[in-house]
Amino acid sequence: MKTIAIIATGGTIAGTGQEGKAVAYHAGEMNIDEVIQSIPMINQVAHIKEYQIMNVDSNEMNPSKWITLANTINDIVKDDEIDGIVITHGTDTLDETSYFLTLTLNTSKPIVITGAMRPATATSADGPYNLYQAVCLAACEEAREQGVMGLFSSTIYSGRDIQKVNNYKIDAFDQKDFGCLGYMQDDEVYFFSRSFKIHTFQSGFSQNKLESLPEVAIAYFYAGASSQILYDMARNHQGIVIVGSGNGNYSQEWLKAINELSLKGIVFVRASRVSHGIVFDDEIFDPQQYCIAANTLSAQKARVLLMLALSHTQDHQEIENIFNAY
Repeated sequence: MKTIAIIATGGTIAGTGQEGKAVAYHAGEMNIDEVIQSIPMINQVAHIKEYQIMNVDSNEMNPSKWITLANTINDIVKDDEIDGIVITHGTDTLDETSYFLTLTLNTSKPIVITGAMRPATATSADGPYNLYQAVCLAACEEAREQGVMGLFSSTIYSGRDIQKVNNYKIDAFDQKDFGCLGYMQDDEVYFFSRSFKIHTFQSGFSQNKLESLPEVAIAYFYAGASSQILYDMARNHQGIVIVGSGNGNYSQEWLKAINELSLKGIVFVRASRVSHGIVFDDEIFDPQQYCIAANTLSAQKARVLLMLALSHTQDHQEIENIFNAY
């Protein structure tokens, strides 16, 4: 029987509220051992080792906590007795954490991140079944070298492309245009595809222990938006991700500010407020090619990659190459 480490960070899966109710609860209230006790069958799947490294609402996650999480997991996977990792996490910022771990974990062992949309005290709480299947997935030999995976509602997603698409239903996640990696039926795993982008042990960002990250902001463009926000952000950020309309587009006023700030060393990435599609280079909205296209990454994931890229280099072309590779 394999040994799976469960790394607990809090979230709704460890939330408590009025008995039977799915709303008005506090996330990150229960310890992971209490959650595991509600899943007696889990011990028939694998030997479990528990690590409660934090217990927070995922809206309290930040780069410092990401670094703590990544460094902790990188230490744990060095243990030959550990065959896989499961991370419990709140759903609100899970897409950011999953991508950060995709880029920074140096292991070929299965890494699965999961959580819940209903607290542990709700009727038909979804957390226990998600956690059970996440452990089954982490114990699956086919899951090796798949990078970080998300597991929700019997569906397997890649850590790069998973996104939260519903703030209410338990089937709250999707993977944009790419489809999922596979499905689960109880403890059975069925893979149908894999991520072809660089991840985990292949990633250049996973080779060294992280201590800090550069500051990167996100600026949301809307009709009539003032460019002053870009100047304000540039005062204390090394990079800015623009959430543009359409193909990462913006006004001529914003274009002027981007050109000026780029010459002062601020690195810009163009993402889109449209949930599907891809952002390409654009000769009209970025004639000087000062902005780097986010490709298929959401703005929040582009921010994660830009922070890591800036920790490695300030060279614009090298950062663009990173965005194309990852």
